Amino acid sequence: MKDARLNIGRRSLLAAAVTLAMCAGTAHAETRTVRIAKQYGISYLPLTIMQEKNLLESEGKKLGLDLKTDWVRFTGGPPMNEALISGNLDFASGGVGPMVTIWARTKNNMKVKGVTALNSMPLYLNTINPNVKTIKDFTDKDRIALPAVRVSMQAVILQMAAEKVFGKGQEHKLDGWTVSLSHPDGLAQMMSFKSQITGHFTSAPFMYQELADKRVHRVLNSYDVFGGPHTFNVVWASSKLYEGEPKVVQAFLAALKDSMKMIHDDPAGMAALWVKADKSKLSPAEAEKIVRDPENKWTMTPEKTMVVAGYMGRVKMIPATPTSWKDMFIDAVHNLPGS
Repeated sequence: MKDARLNIGRRSLLAAAVTLAMCAGTAHAETRTVRIAKQYGISYLPLTIMQEKNLLESEGKKLGLDLKTDWVRFTGGPPMNEALISGNLDFASGGVGPMVTIWARTKNNMKVKGVTALNSMPLYLNTINPNVKTIKDFTDKDRIALPAVRVSMQAVILQMAAEKVFGKGQEHKLDGWTVSLSHPDGLAQMMSFKSQITGHFTSAPFMYQELADKRVHRVLNSYDVFGGPHTFNVVWASSKLYEGEPKVVQAFLAALKDSMKMIHDDPAGMAALWVKADKSKLSPAEAEKIVRDPENKWTMTPEKTMVVAGYMGRVKMIPATPTSWKDMFIDAVHNLPGS
């Protein structure tokens, strides 16, 4: 009888152990869906490659993670920031301006920070108005399309340029003539020559597509405002992710590094991949030309981000100003020669 009870007890313990092991295995195999936002244009090429080649999923496996990605398209930084704050997004991506804004506004709570840069690329302000040679020549009859009035990267750069041209205190002189439109919509409306839109402050490939028409000319190059190359797009996330799930961020950075290498090793192939994925009207050869253009740098290093943050802090667009670019970015990228 005693032996029977011992055998029953052993079988019960064995069954319990098997059940626990099965539960542990199930928990380990649980899929984590990572929600990533990107916007329009070839400047998001590194993220497009990551998406098309499932690079985050691959890097996640190396770290013992079962990751799945949910890619969401936005037309500007402000709605992405809202999604991030509401918990409906893990990684946001866009211009430096929106990232600086949410960093300053959440530094004492959610602690949103930049995760990495995606590129250093110029932005062009183009126009179909032959009378506009510089930003001084715009009048109240003109309308300038950009991704988001007052807060997008283009809007901030336009303010910086206005301050340089019209003087301190005049940074918002052109704001009243700006209109919020996605890059594709801005291009379509200006190039229709029937819209109120006579100017478009945009990015690649849209700015190059516009300049292919002889009726369009460039009024402003952002590199002139910054005195050289600057970061255009960055990725950012909240402390809930980079502190709470560091392996997910580690996998993301590794995947992005793989993506950058692919661009450098095979610009033609990656340009063709982007054309197909984005259903772009550009030919693969035209996209490759943009990818290879020396003014477009595919790099994870933040460049001149403090120029943007310094301006935004000085004109009180943000409640706090960083003392270094490292204040705004996670520790994992502090080894890079950022600025």
